[in-house]
Amino acid sequence: MNSFFITGTDTDVGKTYVTAGLSVTLRKMGVDVGVMKPFAAGTAQKKGFKSEDVEILSKSAQVNDPEKLVNPQFFPMPASPYTAWKTLKIKPNINSVLTNFKKLSKLHSILLVEGMGGIMTPILKDYFIANLIKEMKIPAIIVARTKVGTVNHTIMTVDMCKKYKIPIKGIIINDFDSDGYNTKELTRDLKNLTGVPILGVIPFIGDLSDSSMYEIFKKNLNMKLILK
Repeated sequence: MNSFFITGTDTDVGKTYVTAGLSVTLRKMGVDVGVMKPFAAGTAQKKGFKSEDVEILSKSAQVNDPEKLVNPQFFPMPASPYTAWKTLKIKPNINSVLTNFKKLSKLHSILLVEGMGGIMTPILKDYFIANLIKEMKIPAIIVARTKVGTVNHTIMTVDMCKKYKIPIKGIIINDFDSDGYNTKELTRDLKNLTGVPILGVIPFIGDLSDSSMYEIFKKNLNMKLILK
């Protein structure tokens, strides 16, 4: 069983859509793919899943796994689990997340776990997203954007993965910023500066249908390297 933790260089870098695109692509390649979002936060939706992100992921993988299994904990405010804990008095339940991760891992051939924010987003005072990835014992896929500042953020993310001894499968560049770096130059620089493989560059996606996502991800990502 292969699992990957999709983390980002920051919040709002497109982790959910990259994870969804990977889910669609793997599913259309005939892979039994499952999804998980250990912690989600924000305004709860009135219908369906509390978290819009969790709904997007579940639909992309076309799974019928219970919401509580896919998303063990939802915080009704846009904040880190630590901040939500201190503000709402709802303590993050690490054991529940790890138990559900093991259950989902047995249900699917590949499990894609989407993080929250960046790799050092706090869950407890001395427990971060990095700690969670390390406990899951799975490699990380780092999602970076093209905006100025991403080189710094990506290098720091890679360095923290190394500090926590988290294997890195590679970096996916999400090219949705209209004023970002030239992607060829950014690919060159990130590869040279981090030594981490660049799995591909995803262009801005206007059509989020299954067929469109599959075509774009299959064309622009090195799926062989991801599945190696």
